[in-house]
Amino acid sequence: MRIMLMTDMEGVSGVKNATEWLRPGDRWYEVGCRLLTREVNAAIDGFFAGGAKYVQVADGHGAGAIDIELLDERVEYARGWPEGWPFGVDSSYDGLAFVGQHAKASTELSHLAHTQSFQYIDLSVNGVSIGEFGQMTLCASELGVPSFFASGDLALTAEAQTLVPGITVCAVKRGVMRGTGEECTKDEYEARNAGAVHISAARVNKIIRQSAEAAIRKLKKERPPLVPLRAPFEAVTILRPDKHGEPKRISRTHHATSFIELMRQPLDL
Repeated sequence: MRIMLMTDMEGVSGVKNATEWLRPGDRWYEVGCRLLTREVNAAIDGFFAGGAKYVQVADGHGAGAIDIELLDERVEYARGWPEGWPFGVDSSYDGLAFVGQHAKASTELSHLAHTQSFQYIDLSVNGVSIGEFGQMTLCASELGVPSFFASGDLALTAEAQTLVPGITVCAVKRGVMRGTGEECTKDEYEARNAGAVHISAARVNKIIRQSAEAAIRKLKKERPPLVPLRAPFEAVTILRPDKHGEPKRISRTHHATSFIELMRQPLDL
C-alpha cells in the first residue's frame, strides 16, 4: 500500500504556543521539529507494521518542520510543490494520513487552531466550514484517495471524524480555551489558544504507533468514505481585521468543476 503522510507542527504534543515554537529562530523551534519528527516516525513504524510498502512524508508546516536527520530511513521526504494543492497527492496513493494536524480557525477548545494563517475567521466551501484537514481531504477525495488517519489535538480529531466518518484518530493534547475568538485581531488570535493539556512525548509516540497500525489494517479491509464533491464550488473566506474597528474582509472564489483548482485560486480581496 502507498501512503501519503501530511505533516504540520501546531498539532504536536509539547508544541505550546505560536510565539516561541513555530518559526525558524524561535526559542523552541528546533525542539518542536524534533517532537514532530518523532511523532511522524511513530506513525511510519505503525504503517509499515500494518502492511504499507511505501510512505512519502510531506513537510506541510509553513516554514518546514521535519528534522530530516531524524526521519525514518524507509520513507521519502517531500517539500516544495510548484503547483501547490494537492501537495503531491495523486491517484496512485491508497490513503492520506495526517500527523501534527490542528483544528480549523475559530474552533472552541482547540489548541493553536487556524486555517492557513491566524488571519482566518472561517473558510467554507459550498456552505461547509473546513480547515486544512478538510482542504487536503477534499483534494484527495477528488483524486479517489481516502483520508484514513489523523493525529493532533482533540478538537482536530472531532473535526476529522465529522468530515470523514470512520477515520482513525489519535488525540495527543486538548485545548482549554472556550469561545471562538472571532472578535480577535490576527495578533490577538495567534496568542489566544495557547492553553492545553499535553500527553507526554514518550506515551504519545506509543499511542500514535498503535493507532497508525490499526488505521492501515482497517484501510486494507475497508476504505473510509470519500467526501462527496458536488460542483460547482464556491469558497467563502472571512479574514480578521488587523485592528479593532476595521471591517472583516470577505473573499468569494469559484470553480465550475474542480475543488483542487478552487484551492489554487488566490483570494479575491
